[in-house]
Amino acid sequence: MNIVRTAVLAFGLFFSLNAFSQTEPEADKQAVKRFMFFYNSGQPDSLFTRFSAQMKAALPLEQFKSSTIQLRNQLGNLVSTEFVKNENRISSYKANFEKATFLLNVAVNDKNEYQGLLLKPYEAEINQQKAPASIIDASLLSETPYVLKTLSGSIAGSLVKPKNATGKVPLVIIIAGSGPTDRNGNNDKMNIHANTYAMLANELGKKGIATLRYDKRLVGQSVSTTKEVELRIDDMIEDALGIANDITEKGEFSKVILLGHSEGSLIGMITARDASVAGFISVAGAGEPAEKVVTEQLKSQPKYIADGFKRIVDSLRKGKLTPNVDPALYALARPSVQTYIMSWFRFDPAKELKKLKIPVLIVQGTTDIQIATIQAEKLKKAKSEAQLLIIPGMNHILKEAPADVKQNTATYSNPTLPLKPELVTGIVNFVNGLK
Repeated sequence: MNIVRTAVLAFGLFFSLNAFSQTEPEADKQAVKRFMFFYNSGQPDSLFTRFSAQMKAALPLEQFKSSTIQLRNQLGNLVSTEFVKNENRISSYKANFEKATFLLNVAVNDKNEYQGLLLKPYEAEINQQKAPASIIDASLLSETPYVLKTLSGSIAGSLVKPKNATGKVPLVIIIAGSGPTDRNGNNDKMNIHANTYAMLANELGKKGIATLRYDKRLVGQSVSTTKEVELRIDDMIEDALGIANDITEKGEFSKVILLGHSEGSLIGMITARDASVAGFISVAGAGEPAEKVVTEQLKSQPKYIADGFKRIVDSLRKGKLTPNVDPALYALARPSVQTYIMSWFRFDPAKELKKLKIPVLIVQGTTDIQIATIQAEKLKKAKSEAQLLIIPGMNHILKEAPADVKQNTATYSNPTLPLKPELVTGIVNFVNGLK
């Protein structure tokens, strides 16, 4: 409740405006970018200078500074914003802070001065379809909580098993992709609500394969004393190894297989070196160091964004952090994740995969706009005996999608789209073929 009260205190002013539009006005877009930059930089004075006379009179500088500082202490930095709608000359944005998500309403006058700023609790159904409470078929499958105690806290997950299995069944451990992605494959900060991992658990379960999917450290119900600024990819590898060892030691399943999606592919292949697992599955995983992959992805962005990221990476190579980051790069390279980036960039997936002595399946979709098929081919080249499955029309969240970027990304927030059937078939055939 304190966070909500502070938000309203700091940004609770709006003045009468008229008009209607469903598109994002350029002036509002730039106003939000300025707000994000000055807010994250701790410069409320600079933000205040862009207030209209009415705003300045209603919200004096000292009051605005005090409440803004308090707000930032409670919510953390503003990681990203997503346009929702424009109505009565007020643009609404989903504002993803480090510690909470709010709806940010912004209005500017004809002089591009702030005429209104308002933060209020965000309701997810404003701009996306609601995901069903559970998509695990309870008539065929059982879903039970899983918890692994660690030195820094605990990892929480969901164990799904076929109900009518006779004897031991194989189990696939699903390792999530980058960012705050939860056990179901959803990421609120990046507006990803695809239920990919939950759907995969359901489909594999119906084919007689158990699954364990889990919330990564600091995500969902997994708790840790580790702070974001202290996080390394090594922590993710440690957690995955702990889970794999715990499951194999219990001896409940006929065999254990690791499946890593996106960044989880790298985590999974490194984990598989030291875990007693029967096989490894890479899904939409990179075949080159992440630095090269991300740099390639940013080529489609404005030059100043790509150049800004390059400067950050150049500093990281020297062991130096970049404290002031352009708002456009904040979600990717904010100061608190730069040490994680350094730890991530030092690995070469092709070299790591080559070290594995177990059967490997490499899966890649042709309409993945984040990881190109050439990355899967690089992994295959590194380990020639691996199985390679290229699925036409499958995107990064493992759904049917066209190559068009806008239509492709629209699938990320639609939790009802099914997985590509070829994906499930390929995984089932691989798992059943393992000795």
